[in-house]
Amino acid sequence: MPLSLLRLPSLDLVRGFVAVGRRMSISLAAQDLCLTQSAVSKQVHALEEQLGVKLLVRGHRSIAFTAEGERLFRSADGAVQQLQDVMGGIRQTSEQRPVTLSASIGMTGLWLLPRLSRVQKLHPGVDVRVSANNRLADLRNDGIDLAIRYTTPALAPAGALRLFGETVAPVAHPSLGLTPLRTADAVSHLCLLDFDDPQHPWLQWNDWLASVGWADAKPQAVLHFNQYDQLIQAALAGQGVALGRLELIQSLLDDRRLVRVDSPAPVQASGHAYWLIQAEDAPREEVRHVAAWLVAEARQSRGAGDAAV
Repeated sequence: MPLSLLRLPSLDLVRGFVAVGRRMSISLAAQDLCLTQSAVSKQVHALEEQLGVKLLVRGHRSIAFTAEGERLFRSADGAVQQLQDVMGGIRQTSEQRPVTLSASIGMTGLWLLPRLSRVQKLHPGVDVRVSANNRLADLRNDGIDLAIRYTTPALAPAGALRLFGETVAPVAHPSLGLTPLRTADAVSHLCLLDFDDPQHPWLQWNDWLASVGWADAKPQAVLHFNQYDQLIQAALAGQGVALGRLELIQSLLDDRRLVRVDSPAPVQASGHAYWLIQAEDAPREEVRHVAAWLVAEARQSRGAGDAAV
């Protein structure tokens, strides 16, 4: 006959007994429960007294189950494990999870990382995890809450929010003291820093030189980079002239760590833009906070490419 809830032994006593049974050691069970050996031993004794039977046979340096103890342990161990699993799941759900934000390596290094301290000041209770990768991630399957994507309006995912566009112009470190580029001959004295990515010709010097009628210009040297943030680091080190994505490097221009190099070509809009994507239609509160912060930061990065938007 089952016991009534009123007569059911305390869960603390059952937990102590299960801990002993799992270890077959009172001393090890005490370590697991952060209790003294005496306290765990008293819990087992109290459970035996309430049930009116012996549950353990205590030897000099060993313990063993009685028949009743083994029967109780098999049932109690399973029940306690179920409680551990369920309560662990509930606790994990209730705990605040970090907001995972995905962006390309260049976007992360040049635009996102210099700004992260500001979101921490605005929302000190929100943890942000940045996933920098150039591959296109599956937001839900990869556990990503927000993603910044670089694409054209026609290819932007449904529901994506445009953050800012992209304009391109030559930039260099001010220590180079470059005069305006007015002729193709001026290029012959320059080291050009080139983005080695044929999928983005508007970020390569061949395309830019052709656009101003200097397709036959021969630079003094060309350094190639397969990551755009590395190219900008080379420009910051004074190693040559880069085609700057002005919105990404706006803070560097504001601080005059890089400067625009005057040229006959107007600032060119690439037709691409940066878009914010949310994994969930109704995201949790901390995700909404980070998304709103990104939108506010993006307003300060908008340039010539957004004039008509």
